[in-house]
Amino acid sequence: MDPRIVDRLRCPVCAEPLTEIATGGARALRCPRRHSFDLARQGYVNLLAGRAPHAGDTAEMVAARADFLAAGHYDPISAALAAAAAQAVRHVAEARADVAYPLVVDAGAGTGRHLAAVLAALPDAAGLALDVSKPALRRAARAHPRAAAALADTWQRLPLADAGTAVLLNVFAPRNGAEFHRVLDPAGALLVVTPAEDHLTELVGALGLLRVDPAKADRVAESLGGHFTPGASTLHRRELALTGPEVATLVGMGPSAWHTDPAGLAARVAALTEPVRVTVAVRLTTWHPTQV
Repeated sequence: MDPRIVDRLRCPVCAEPLTEIATGGARALRCPRRHSFDLARQGYVNLLAGRAPHAGDTAEMVAARADFLAAGHYDPISAALAAAAAQAVRHVAEARADVAYPLVVDAGAGTGRHLAAVLAALPDAAGLALDVSKPALRRAARAHPRAAAALADTWQRLPLADAGTAVLLNVFAPRNGAEFHRVLDPAGALLVVTPAEDHLTELVGALGLLRVDPAKADRVAESLGGHFTPGASTLHRRELALTGPEVATLVGMGPSAWHTDPAGLAARVAALTEPVRVTVAVRLTTWHPTQV
């Protein structure tokens, strides 16, 4: 694992620094109190303190997401994140000349595609993908040469040093305001992507998908209130022209995959007229740590 990333990691048990060691034919991260965490051969490290509350996205959901993202359908989201991250890193550099390199952390990274796009725009940065899904982490660990991946639960204490992260990405993922605030540099930024009310609206009725919560913005603000203040917020909207299989893949990679009957979904998708016009509408908001 990139030593620059290991340097910013902390033991999930005692919060001491970690170092990489060789144990027989394997490698692990270990803290001074000898808590040890094996590096999986697939490239990620398990930094959970105890058992995960759930397994996260399934292998099927992750494969669907990888296929859909590889087609470039969500690349404008990645581009918007990269631009916002570059601005945030410039701000950190101006405020903190002593920062050796910026660390970008994606909390709920999935396959790591958005993180990879951000790192491509920041040649001096290192990146860490956090997720509870092992299938996702296997892909995220290979998403970019300057990225690493770790199994971690967003609702627990994050295995990261205080104020050691320049940019936190949070794309369609849970938010832990207190922990995000702790690990972010005071001059850093939290970039949150959430669905707008008309996101995938054409498919909601036709396929019986979950609707976007009308109070989504309020719930995001509540989860971050007291720890962050909102900054710039931009709406990104585009229309996709999808094939039936692409629609099935889109549904299979999101939360509706947990709530739809596969056979019934396949029948409804087959009844759609191609190309299927689908609105992608998301909001990117930059949140700044509240100074305490």
